[in-house]
Amino acid sequence: MKSIVLAFVVAVTALAATSPADAKGCIKGAVVGGVAGHYAGHHGVLGAAAGCLYGRHHAKEQARQQQQRQAQPSQQEKL
Repeated sequence: MKSIVLAFVVAVTALAATSPADAKGCIKGAVVGGVAGHYAGHHGVLGAAAGCLYGRHHAKEQARQQQQRQAQPSQQEKL
C-alpha cells in the first residue's frame, strides 16, 4: 500500500513540476481527499484522485469568476 501512495505522490509531484497551471488546486485537493478516503474505509488513493479532480475544478471555477469580475468594470465603463 505504501508503494501505491509513494507512486501517486511522485506522479503528482511530476505533474506539478511540468505544468504548474494544470496542477493548480490538485495537490491541496489530493491531500484532503487522501486523508478523507483513508478514514472512510482505507481508500486513500481513490480519495486523493477524486480530491485532485475536485481541486482542479474548483481552481478553474475561481479563475473564471475572477476573470469575469475583472471584465465587469470595463463593461460598465462603456455604458
